[in-house]
Amino acid sequence: MSNGTIRIGIGGWTYEPWRGTFFPPKWPVKRELEYAAGKLTAIEVNGTYYSGFKPATFANWARAVPDEFVFTLKASRFCTNRKILAEAGESVARFVSQGIVELGDRLGPILWQFMATKKFDADDFGAFLKLLPASHEGVRLRHAVQVRHESFADPAFVQMCRAAGVAIVYADSADHPSIADITADFMYVRLESGVEDEPAGYSPAGLDRWAAAAREWAAGSAPDGLPYVDAATPPETPRDAFIFFINGAKVRAPAGAVALIQRVK
Repeated sequence: MSNGTIRIGIGGWTYEPWRGTFFPPKWPVKRELEYAAGKLTAIEVNGTYYSGFKPATFANWARAVPDEFVFTLKASRFCTNRKILAEAGESVARFVSQGIVELGDRLGPILWQFMATKKFDADDFGAFLKLLPASHEGVRLRHAVQVRHESFADPAFVQMCRAAGVAIVYADSADHPSIADITADFMYVRLESGVEDEPAGYSPAGLDRWAAAAREWAAGSAPDGLPYVDAATPPETPRDAFIFFINGAKVRAPAGAVALIQRVK
């Protein structure tokens, strides 16, 4: 059985400090996505968190990138920034139906990110997971949740995500709890601790460790040395892995992603 696919990227592609550092000098702004997609294998879109887009926009993005490249989309804040998550059904439906299926096979997982003040409520969060559709207009949808309150470091949370087939985002973060438990047929990883003193955000040894972890996730195993909440482990089976250099030293993110891609080849 072949391993899962490892895709590595950054958050977005429009960031002025990347011009002349990642993008070549005088590179046309309108072609920045094309350039980024030629160097990376995935991009996490943050703009979808703040506003909706037209179907034509998603179709244009799909045409601008090569085969096998994927976009992951951060879901609308109107879905996740609410007191009662069980009441998010209308917002979830609106997000999914805005035209994201125009990405076709370039559509990766949807990221549902919660505020750091959002605490774990088993009944309410379980109800939210049931609102996440498995497909839309014939296109399969995969979901990942990023929780940022320590109350989620609870085996009950891990078990409900595993039952739903929803991935828990593993965030390498000093500010929020990190949960590395595998709960879906893919892993979603956000490397948030980059520093500007390192040309690639992370040290060469650090990048080596993430490359080794990426290969283990793709092969189906759970890397040692990461923080797990639930003692139970899922069966070893190949999984796709999506790894993004996010936040931290943002100016270093593209270099980190390129360096990690080179290591996992």
